[in-house]
Amino acid sequence: MNIAFLLALVPALAWGSVGLVNTKMGGTAGQQTLGMTFGALIFGVGTMVLYVIPNHAYIGPEIWTVGIASGLVWAIGTAGQFLAIKDLGVSLAIPLSTAGQIVTNALMAAIVLGDWKTGKMWLVGIISIIAVVIGATLISARDKALNSGISDPVKAKSMTKGLLYLVISTAGFMIYFVLPNFLNKINYISDGIKNKNNGVDYMTAIVGPQAIGQVVGAFLIVIFVLKEADKMFGKPTWKNILTGLVWAIGNIFMFISAANPAVGQTIATTFSQLGIIVATFGGIYLLGEKKSNYQMKLITVGTILVVIGAIIIGSINKFV
Repeated sequence: MNIAFLLALVPALAWGSVGLVNTKMGGTAGQQTLGMTFGALIFGVGTMVLYVIPNHAYIGPEIWTVGIASGLVWAIGTAGQFLAIKDLGVSLAIPLSTAGQIVTNALMAAIVLGDWKTGKMWLVGIISIIAVVIGATLISARDKALNSGISDPVKAKSMTKGLLYLVISTAGFMIYFVLPNFLNKINYISDGIKNKNNGVDYMTAIVGPQAIGQVVGAFLIVIFVLKEADKMFGKPTWKNILTGLVWAIGNIFMFISAANPAVGQTIATTFSQLGIIVATFGGIYLLGEKKSNYQMKLITVGTILVVIGAIIIGSINKFV
């Protein structure tokens, strides 16, 4: 495995830690979302000042458009995920979110971006997706023996709300992931801009405008959707700046990997979802989310399936 593929694994570690960090930092879903965007903005400004401007990367109107647009839909995805964590817990919400993102992102990259060029690649890709989804399902399996005394109707309502939030979250993240390369596919972003310096200039230039879109999107969601205007500048918001910095590290490595022809959109996004392992075991051992022996067996098998599926899809270009 070369250095490009190792770098493509950084988002898994960073993003897998986001649910753990934001839970430790505390706060409402709105405070967590807004605080996280503040952290992303700090990282975005730093990237612009320390890399983009000194290296004279292109930052014309197209860059601002794709950056702000992807930031806005990211805010939707993040708020939905944090709301789901409140109802489902980290070790259940993140695996289900991961499964949804792997399916939608891989298929969008394959269908819309054309990353899967042959029937053999489609066969291998679909098999790997199935393995990952089954693995995520096993990881998120619940055990009736661990009922906490909450009535079944309340649990069912909480589960339904959590799943609805995950559907909204998955849609936001799907658009966020595919948008930079899709706009190149339809020639809004030229190949010259996208491919300069092996794609690094394009993807790092996006980070600053994207952070602005994230902050704007977070404010709109917190004020008009979550109705938390009176809480949005509380202490937990500022603590969750750390969550944003952790996320931002994974974000820039994911985009750089997606732009790198040696990795590509499908592999980069699928590798990034290996954060499911960090989130699941972190939720259990660091946050104390209880699991039975039966669940731990399923989690172990599920983790193996996720890793196998990711490795297969990571090698999909060999099945041309």
